[in-house]
Amino acid sequence: MARMRQKQDLPSKPCLHCGRPFAWRRKWARDWEQVRYCSERCRRARVEPAPDGRERP
Repeated sequence: MARMRQKQDLPSKPCLHCGRPFAWRRKWARDWEQVRYCSERCRRARVEPAPDGRERP
Protein backbone atom coordinates (compact mmCIF):
# COMPACT_ATOMS: atom_id res chain seq x y z
CA MET A 1 0.00 0.00 0.00
CA ALA A 2 1.26 3.48 -0.86
CA ARG A 3 2.43 5.75 1.90
CA MET A 4 0.53 8.95 2.55
CA ARG A 5 2.21 12.23 1.63
CA GLN A 6 2.43 15.24 3.86
CA LYS A 7 0.35 18.20 2.68
CA GLN A 8 3.41 20.44 2.45
CA ASP A 9 4.97 17.95 0.00
CA LEU A 10 2.11 18.37 -2.51
CA PRO A 11 2.31 20.98 -5.30
CA SER A 12 0.48 24.26 -4.73
CA LYS A 13 -0.36 27.42 -6.64
CA PRO A 14 -2.00 30.78 -5.87
CA CYS A 15 -5.70 31.38 -6.53
CA LEU A 16 -6.27 33.88 -9.35
CA HIS A 17 -9.08 35.62 -7.47
CA CYS A 18 -8.02 35.82 -3.79
CA GLY A 19 -4.29 35.08 -4.16
CA ARG A 20 -4.21 32.47 -1.39
CA PRO A 21 -2.11 29.38 -2.05
CA PHE A 22 -4.01 26.11 -2.42
CA ALA A 23 -2.65 22.58 -2.59
CA TRP A 24 -3.15 19.79 -5.10
CA ARG A 25 -6.15 17.53 -4.50
CA ARG A 26 -6.64 14.02 -5.79
CA LYS A 27 -9.83 14.97 -7.65
CA TRP A 28 -7.76 17.55 -9.60
CA ALA A 29 -5.13 14.97 -10.68
CA ARG A 30 -6.17 15.02 -14.36
CA ASP A 31 -6.87 18.77 -14.52
CA TRP A 32 -4.20 20.31 -12.25
CA GLU A 33 -2.86 22.55 -15.04
CA GLN A 34 -6.36 23.98 -15.70
CA VAL A 35 -7.32 24.53 -12.01
CA ARG A 36 -7.11 28.27 -11.33
CA TYR A 37 -9.34 28.95 -8.32
CA CYS A 38 -9.17 27.63 -4.75
CA SER A 39 -12.92 27.35 -4.26
CA GLU A 40 -16.29 27.55 -5.94
CA ARG A 41 -16.79 30.98 -4.36
CA CYS A 42 -13.63 32.36 -6.01
CA ARG A 43 -14.56 30.77 -9.33
CA ARG A 44 -17.99 32.47 -9.28
CA ALA A 45 -16.49 35.84 -8.32
CA ARG A 46 -13.86 35.80 -11.08
CA VAL A 47 -13.29 38.86 -13.23
CA GLU A 48 -13.88 38.10 -16.88
CA PRO A 49 -12.49 40.21 -19.71
CA ALA A 50 -15.01 42.20 -21.71
CA PRO A 51 -15.40 41.52 -25.44
CA ASP A 52 -13.28 44.60 -26.20
CA GLY A 53 -10.35 43.29 -24.09
CA ARG A 54 -10.81 45.41 -20.97
CA GLU A 55 -11.48 43.77 -17.59
CA ARG A 56 -14.91 44.07 -16.05
CA PRO A 57 -15.39 44.49 -12.27
